[in-house]
Amino acid sequence: MNIRSQVSMVFHLDKCIGCHTCSIACKNVWTDRKGAEYMWWNNVETKPGAGYPTTWEDQDKYKGGWEVNGDGKLRIKSTGKLRVVPNIFHNPHMPSMDDYYEPWTYEYEKLFDAPEGADQPIAEPISMVTGKKMSVEAGPNWDDDLGGSPIYAANDPNLNGLTEEQKLQLMSVERLVFFYLPRICNHCLNPVCVASCPSGALYKRGEDGIVLIDQNRCRAWRSCVAACPYKKTYFNWFTGKSEKCILCFPRLETGQAPACFHSCVGRIRYLGVLLYDAERLEEVAKMPDDELVEAQRSMILDPHDPKIIHEARRCGISDDVIESAQRSPVYKFVMEWKIALPPHIEYRTLPMLFYVPPLSPVQASQNGDVVTHTSENLFHDIDNSRVPLKFLANLLGAGHEGPVRYALAKQKAVRWHRRAETVGDVDRELADRMLREADCSREEADAIYRLTSLCTFEDRFVIPPMAREQAIEMMKDPLQEKAETGFGFVGGMRKGL
Repeated sequence: MNIRSQVSMVFHLDKCIGCHTCSIACKNVWTDRKGAEYMWWNNVETKPGAGYPTTWEDQDKYKGGWEVNGDGKLRIKSTGKLRVVPNIFHNPHMPSMDDYYEPWTYEYEKLFDAPEGADQPIAEPISMVTGKKMSVEAGPNWDDDLGGSPIYAANDPNLNGLTEEQKLQLMSVERLVFFYLPRICNHCLNPVCVASCPSGALYKRGEDGIVLIDQNRCRAWRSCVAACPYKKTYFNWFTGKSEKCILCFPRLETGQAPACFHSCVGRIRYLGVLLYDAERLEEVAKMPDDELVEAQRSMILDPHDPKIIHEARRCGISDDVIESAQRSPVYKFVMEWKIALPPHIEYRTLPMLFYVPPLSPVQASQNGDVVTHTSENLFHDIDNSRVPLKFLANLLGAGHEGPVRYALAKQKAVRWHRRAETVGDVDRELADRMLREADCSREEADAIYRLTSLCTFEDRFVIPPMAREQAIEMMKDPLQEKAETGFGFVGGMRKGL
């Protein structure tokens, strides 16, 4: 067993209000400079919608992530030893600036310098890349709050597999519904960006699993941009280097939450440590789609188990990190309650950012002039909610509804339990029945409620102490060095393709 620690995250989508405060905080700290104007390491998308860059989830177009070939081996979809050189000047699977958007500003001086005239002066948009006047046709959040519109929702790849009635349900003006999806780098356990880099510039830190880019080693191959299925690696056209979210590791090392986490108005974000068995990475990444969610969970280890604690110490993990893992809110959401799910795990990168799926309004049925709802029927509203279960399954369950249904049923049961406790207009017996059907006790429901609604900053962000000197010494251990080289595509590997 090769135990490692990973800083992991949970985003509670039922609490996101789409204010974009997180995006602006990240932009002001990290990408407010030349060559990075179009980059949004943190962005918030409206679902259903095309996203940023446009239709980034369409891997028929972008060829991101891993695939299992006919020999049962993992293979990078977008590149390889025989493909990287022919694609050096034009990678057919890499998004262009049009897929993101051309950043612009305005000629504000015209508002002050324009001569007196009969008309109000205007500030025309100019490109921040070329400096020339341009027509604004897209932006980083062009479809904000327009989920459900036939123009934007129709391009969402997660609509695949939905019936025509379900698609119409999402795109009907009368039934307009959407939710928000904040996205950052997932700092995956099996990062395809690391494996795709011919220069070995990308690496995964041994002490906390954060994926970074060595700017001195980067040679602008841009294979990482095409390989990342979440499109969270960017190319700086001014410096000629690739860049990505660094999870604000300078803040983490001083005990502070990342900028986007700290600024979150809805308090949807949680950060903590998970322990996992790195020896099972290849095995899990090759699992069939319908087994991937549970397979990834099976890699995550119980930090309270004395055997795991002993083995973790043998692998060089400090007691402080183990104690942080025991208090991790991410462990509760992912492992204990099982209501947080990884996005598009079928890409086989094993993302370590998990989402609690959102409950959506219930479809109403009309009989003459009487409008009725279906919420009185046990779990019936989950199957008839405005956002179809299949849509959420495509996003968070590799197309399989079971894990998503479980998470939604437990969330609904918690709501009914709390309403029975505080308002009293819900039958207590029915609430208890819903808890049993959702595999949830009253104590667990109260714990979910507290961490969702009553938590403090210290409850949401359990940040382990970072001692860089100690981590460097740990990396000198022969066992850890063996762990870092791994089997060719995980951990801190710098071998590239």
